[in-house]
Amino acid sequence: MTDTSVNILGVEFINKTKQEFVFEILSRIEKQEKTFAVTANPEIVMYARNHSSYMKILEHAHMVIPDGIGVVKGAQILGKPLKERVPGYELLLELLAEADKKALKVYFLGAKESVVTKAVSNVAAQYPNIDIVGYRDGYFDLKDEKVLEEVKQKKPDMVFAALGFPKQELWISQYLEVADKGFLMGVGGSFDVLSGTSQRAPEFYLKHNLEWFYRLIKQPTRFKRMLALPKFVIAVCLQKIKH
Repeated sequence: MTDTSVNILGVEFINKTKQEFVFEILSRIEKQEKTFAVTANPEIVMYARNHSSYMKILEHAHMVIPDGIGVVKGAQILGKPLKERVPGYELLLELLAEADKKALKVYFLGAKESVVTKAVSNVAAQYPNIDIVGYRDGYFDLKDEKVLEEVKQKKPDMVFAALGFPKQELWISQYLEVADKGFLMGVGGSFDVLSGTSQRAPEFYLKHNLEWFYRLIKQPTRFKRMLALPKFVIAVCLQKIKH
């Protein structure tokens, strides 16, 4: 634990604002330092607790970012408040805007072929100065070294992997072993929103930190996954008692 991090159930969350994260990420890109960012919510924390190999991947990430109001509430319960929630999708948009200003090389990996193609098309229209060096869908074997090599050859400054957890973090950890540089971040279902295939929650839900509830309304099948939330709160309360 450092002054700039908060440990929640074994996961070290960096305690920065969204703008502080953007500044640090751009600084690392400029120095061509390899960087692995994970935007983690309670579901990811609980998965890591039950899967030691995934927890090791999080431990090797350069920054674990608090995405999910549950993580922010968890830090409050522990008496170690985080500066703010940093939604992964909002961070993605900030980084695309910066990539546009600096004409950075970006690679998009994941989702269905039709979704990633449309997402890339929309990004190219909105951010014309981004050098989109490549993209491909997420339907490949994680052991396929050709995909790693294909991305590496493009020398991207940023790689956004929309493979869903834990697959996206596993792929990124493999890529970092062969890459020379680059900032990499898993972005879950963000390509669906970038492509217009699905919509982000309306302002009311975002403002009141109810984005999770909106998703549940739109996708009732998420209910089982949402059960991680009460388990997370109970586990955090137990962590507080023990310490």
